[in-house]
Amino acid sequence: MDVPGIDPTRIPVHIAAVMDGNGRWAQRRGLKRTEGHAAGEEALMDAIDGALDLGSSWLTVYAFSTENWRRPVDEVRYLMGFNESLLVRRRDELNAKGVRIRFIGRRDWRVPKRLLRRIDESIELTKKNRTLTLTIAFNYGGRAELVDAVRQIVREGIAADRIDEKTIAKRLYAPDMPDPELLVRTSGEYRLSNYLMWEAAYSELVFTDVLWPDFRREHLFDAVREYQARDRRFGGLSDE
Repeated sequence: MDVPGIDPTRIPVHIAAVMDGNGRWAQRRGLKRTEGHAAGEEALMDAIDGALDLGSSWLTVYAFSTENWRRPVDEVRYLMGFNESLLVRRRDELNAKGVRIRFIGRRDWRVPKRLLRRIDESIELTKKNRTLTLTIAFNYGGRAELVDAVRQIVREGIAADRIDEKTIAKRLYAPDMPDPELLVRTSGEYRLSNYLMWEAAYSELVFTDVLWPDFRREHLFDAVREYQARDRRFGGLSDE
């Protein structure tokens, strides 16, 4: 669909988002932090619909980082259960919209086996869809991804003088995923927080003060408008 003020010929193929501010949203309302995570579900679904409206092919969201295990045990336990129930509630709806669900991150002992099963079921259910690829970064850290890529290179016995950027890129969690042209972070924080450290090297960064539970597709459209207003030079000079 055409979105006012947006050039349909320059839509970012891949948009990434840091879904930040759930806890603060809840605290400002005198609610438990977990209520903010629950409220963020509608924001996620509307952002997905916004990406579909735009015609973007990839949307990647930061759901749970390798550092989030440091949060209070009750909150971590809630997030594990919430992500499992979200997949069960929403995967049929996403499948009907042609959304392919994928995950990036470590599948280690800390992730409950039941959640891993739900992840695998969701991937299997939607694997043939191509309208939009929703990549969920779960138990993910950009530095951990690079460490895992280097470990794989060492295991394969690749000589040091044969390692280049392509060697590393092919061993990231999703080597077929294009780099995001646009990365949006909510809640007024101005940092990447260990998110897509390799992939976001030339992403346009857009920061908004909107807390994630209040984020809607119009905010996503605003970010794309800002993206389209920028001159992307990739270290070179503009045509002008």
